Amino acid sequence: MSKYPNHIPPIKGFIETSFSDWPGMVCAVIFLPYCNLRCPFCHNHVLVLNPDSLENISLQSILDRLKPFKDWIDGVCITGGEPTIHRGLPGLIRKIRSAGLMVKLDTNGTQPEILNYLISEGLLDFVAMDVKAPLNDSKYTRASGVYVPVEIIRESIETLMSGRVQYMFRTTVVPSLHSRDDILEIARMLKGALGLTLQNFNPKDPLDPQMRKEKPYSDEALCLLQKEVDRVMKSKN
Repeated sequence: MSKYPNHIPPIKGFIETSFSDWPGMVCAVIFLPYCNLRCPFCHNHVLVLNPDSLENISLQSILDRLKPFKDWIDGVCITGGEPTIHRGLPGLIRKIRSAGLMVKLDTNGTQPEILNYLISEGLLDFVAMDVKAPLNDSKYTRASGVYVPVEIIRESIETLMSGRVQYMFRTTVVPSLHSRDDILEIARMLKGALGLTLQNFNPKDPLDPQMRKEKPYSDEALCLLQKEVDRVMKSKN
């Protein structure tokens, strides 16, 4: 029996057109339920904590909906939740690709085995991996809400940096979780990568209600941090 069965995981959300989820591309977005992390700042927490409250959406209905737009939609972004916890993810991607669409995957990098499999099979065109914190067990656990052995995160990072697929790294920054030094430590750890994009935390409706009291970095401060990150990652020292 295959390690990755052909059954399709449930789909709990669908955006027909996005100009921001895939750099330089127009894509549709599908949302898969459940996640193995509990990041306190998560803004998709219904998918994480209560996905059964959302209706299932059939893949066929999505593909049918996208047919008229095939000439100008480049592909489909699969996000969550955490898509890689679903053993049926390769089957889902194959069906999307058979419809003539490229595939981008959003992942937290905690499942390096399936990530490597998807890349080795040529099933992915782009991967966006969230790096939650410096590769320190206590800091990563604090940002993720559960214990995460950083060795598996490092393995996923190395898989992406091997150059077999286009990729990007992202970090959602929260002042109480990420100091300037933390952010620059992440940048140093990723030196040699294509880049690291900082995303600002949104306190509107996070998984942890206490996070609503958190004040995000100002746009100016975030911009300055991004410039510092870019300098660190381009530095030869």
